[in-house]
Amino acid sequence: MNRIDRLAAILIQMQSRRLVKAQDIADKFSISLRTVYRDVKALEEAGVPVIGEAGSGYKLMDGYKLPPVMFNQEEATALLTASKLVQSKTDAGMIKHFEAALDKIRAILRHSEKDHIEGIDEHIAVMNHPAIAYSPQSELYLQPILNAISSTDVIEINYTTLEKNETTRREVEPVGIYYLGSHWYLIAWCRLRNDYRNFRTDKIGQLKTTGEKVLKTHPPLQSFIDKMSDDREVIKVVIDVEADIVKYLGEQKYYNGYIKEERNGDYVRMTFLTGSLMGFSRWFMLFGDHAKIVEPKNLNVMVAEIAENILKKLEQSQRLLT
Repeated sequence: MNRIDRLAAILIQMQSRRLVKAQDIADKFSISLRTVYRDVKALEEAGVPVIGEAGSGYKLMDGYKLPPVMFNQEEATALLTASKLVQSKTDAGMIKHFEAALDKIRAILRHSEKDHIEGIDEHIAVMNHPAIAYSPQSELYLQPILNAISSTDVIEINYTTLEKNETTRREVEPVGIYYLGSHWYLIAWCRLRNDYRNFRTDKIGQLKTTGEKVLKTHPPLQSFIDKMSDDREVIKVVIDVEADIVKYLGEQKYYNGYIKEERNGDYVRMTFLTGSLMGFSRWFMLFGDHAKIVEPKNLNVMVAEIAENILKKLEQSQRLLT
């Protein structure tokens, strides 16, 4: 990237954030801090009202705006692809706001970029895997939750638990949202349980702000996600699968913790890290007549027990028929 392009990019970065640290600029553009200082000075000399806050970073004077930003073809394509994900994985409210924003972006595209977007729109799709149950939701409360987080508002929700199907009213202090599998989740401090809790947003029946502000400082969302990964116990599984059968496992192997595979004679030795040995044993039953368990040994016992139970039920059904 030449210096003119970098100066424009730094200016866009400053406009998109309230405060930008010099180190963040250096990291983003792979330049030294000394170069950052020179670039910022060049912007100031060009008449850009950059305000430097000692020990904090840089910001633009309130009210200063750049002219409409021009997008190149690759950036416009990335936005279109993102819109497909939003349409597939969020709710009606989020889709509406995203499409409004995208229309504003389309309005400032050059004719060549507009033609490009219209030409490829029907050639990008997001599909849900048939093995994962997914039902589009009209309301997942994503926008209201994010608004509450931004304004540090306490929210009140009516939440129906998955385990007992019980609905309770709760006041929660939202920390963040994340997408896992086929659902959106809210991590929040639950005042009813006096602890942090995960809430599946499609199980929220009603949401409103209480007018009360969050006074407690909560850890960042990433710390909760890291802790969930650390707390999840995984078990190493090694199996030998007949070489001509492996291709039929398809994407299912990834949902069961697939790590690697290597040829082992007439078999392919496959290694997995699974969070549920029982769940893995039931998946193994689909192709178990063409595979062998290497480790752990107790997986053999689980599979044998499942097979015995199936045999018993088949025998019972046969007796009823005769």
